[in-house]
Amino acid sequence: MNATAVASVLAPDAWLYRGRPQPEPADSGPGAVPRAALFDRDGTLTEDDPPYNGDPANVRLRPTAREAVDVLRARGIAVGVVSNQSGVGRGLLTRSQVEAVAGRIEELLGRFDVWVFCPHVPDDGCTCRKPAPGMVLAAAGALGVAPSDVAVIGDIGADLGAAAAAGATGILVPTTVTRPEEVAAAGTVAPDLLTAVSALLSPRKAAGQVVR
Repeated sequence: MNATAVASVLAPDAWLYRGRPQPEPADSGPGAVPRAALFDRDGTLTEDDPPYNGDPANVRLRPTAREAVDVLRARGIAVGVVSNQSGVGRGLLTRSQVEAVAGRIEELLGRFDVWVFCPHVPDDGCTCRKPAPGMVLAAAGALGVAPSDVAVIGDIGADLGAAAAAGATGILVPTTVTRPEEVAAAGTVAPDLLTAVSALLSPRKAAGQVVR
């Protein structure tokens, strides 16, 4: 992956890897499927075990991650990752370790169109750490799509908060760490990533439901 300059919505020490811009699809407009899907990393695409993982050998995919990403790519929808990596700010990880883990994920799932990482701790007050919208806005800008044409899939309320703050669609895929109040507040909840993607590919009027 080659690093590129971050958008102005990110703090100067956040970093982004740019993919290909997305062409305007034939089915764009109200009610169309998203042009890009952005995944949280730890707890969504991969197991969050161990926490602050910096070892590619420890990467394990969450259930249906491969199928979900394959379905999106087959529809010509860009796929990306927006990930809080406070382990860097806490001194537990290096940027190189975060990049190595990303490389292993791409070995397992194929190349993503954009990656955005925030290295800050909560008290830094940055504009990129979820639930702030910076990473979602930066990813949308890198792909050349409007935030309203982006979906964010994550496992905690901060992921959906970032989506809402950016004007994107959010879908929650809960895990054992997801708090009940986060599930209750989510507009759309799915039991796994493939079901979440299937919901995205349905008419948007179906959003706001618990998808089984």
